[in-house]
Amino acid sequence: MRVINTEQLKSVLAGLPSNPRVIASGNFSSPLTLLKVADEVIPEFKLHMLNAHGTGIPDREGITYETAFVGPAMRNHPRLEYIPSRLSLLPVLIRNFYRPDVVFLHTSRQRFDTVSLGTEVNILPGAIETARAHGGLVIAQANKQMPYTYGDAQIYDGEIDYLVEVDEALQEKPQVPITQIQGQIGERIASLIADNSTLQLGIGGVPDAVLMALKNRKGLRIWTEMFSDGVLELSKAGSLDEEILITASFIFGSQELYQWLDLNKKVRMLRTERTNDPSQIARQAQMTSINSALEVDLFDQANASHVRGKIYSGFGGSTDFIVGALHSRGGQSFVALPSWHPKADVSTIVPRLHSNVTHFQHSYVVTEQGVAACFGHSQNDQALNIIHNAAHPDVREELIQRAGEYGLI
Repeated sequence: MRVINTEQLKSVLAGLPSNPRVIASGNFSSPLTLLKVADEVIPEFKLHMLNAHGTGIPDREGITYETAFVGPAMRNHPRLEYIPSRLSLLPVLIRNFYRPDVVFLHTSRQRFDTVSLGTEVNILPGAIETARAHGGLVIAQANKQMPYTYGDAQIYDGEIDYLVEVDEALQEKPQVPITQIQGQIGERIASLIADNSTLQLGIGGVPDAVLMALKNRKGLRIWTEMFSDGVLELSKAGSLDEEILITASFIFGSQELYQWLDLNKKVRMLRTERTNDPSQIARQAQMTSINSALEVDLFDQANASHVRGKIYSGFGGSTDFIVGALHSRGGQSFVALPSWHPKADVSTIVPRLHSNVTHFQHSYVVTEQGVAACFGHSQNDQALNIIHNAAHPDVREELIQRAGEYGLI
């Protein structure tokens, strides 16, 4: 590994092949210094980032975006190439179909002979291995503000070609109050979660509300794709099983959370192939998967990826965790959403999806109206439960009529 500055980096990047593929840390760990230099030096390139957020992502003619999960920085972009994939399979696609010419990492400072991927592990270990196996470069921006985390986050200096030292503030999760509806949904879900359960939650008002309602539980475990400050609050409340490591693949939250993560051996960061492997998920005690959706139909099919027929996000890890949770002894999967979409002024419970199906076969569909039991029930009973317990009262009559047309009643 050679430590260089940004001027030297320009010379390195100028030597890349024509229209190279750049795989970069995504989510909330964009390596902005490296991306800025790439934008200045490389005339054309493919930029592959998972769930890209924030400002500073290069955007001009000559740059093509690639992703299997569309973040705000790439959403509705005319030069976006969406790659349909479960998150657990994305490293396979990178290895076989989307090999990088260069991998940009956002890491901690050096610690002995390693750096840490910190808050963002995800697909990066697989991308590093693929680059090194096929003559690509691995370049890190080592940030003194990035926490040092353990597990698959630890990268030896021999795996990195060049390192640029930076001092950049990390993105922090804005403080957004939980709405009344989110609170109601969260409390309904939490009431069905027992002590000693293992949790997978995403980011947002409903997951935050669930975690707030679980502070009186004991022995909870975390095996998840990502987590935020809610897990720190559970740790403070003594609700977590202290003998079991907290397992995740990426993290986003407050400065307090990042300070808690730094050199915290109770947190284990793993690569996507491990966190999202349904067989590994299924081995967790009382695995409880909580995912959101944009709409759910009477067949318990959920759309969480498309708006008006256009890609909004992607599969993410929802399919991996739903399958794993249902195979876990005592496991259960929840899909959570408000019963009414206020902006569009329409029901989120629909007779049949006309958009893409992101995931299906849940234990429960949960709205502020109630909890609809699905798994373990006949197709007809599923539909009736969704209508009477999850749908908004204003559309129940119409849903009953449509259910009759489908032969569900």
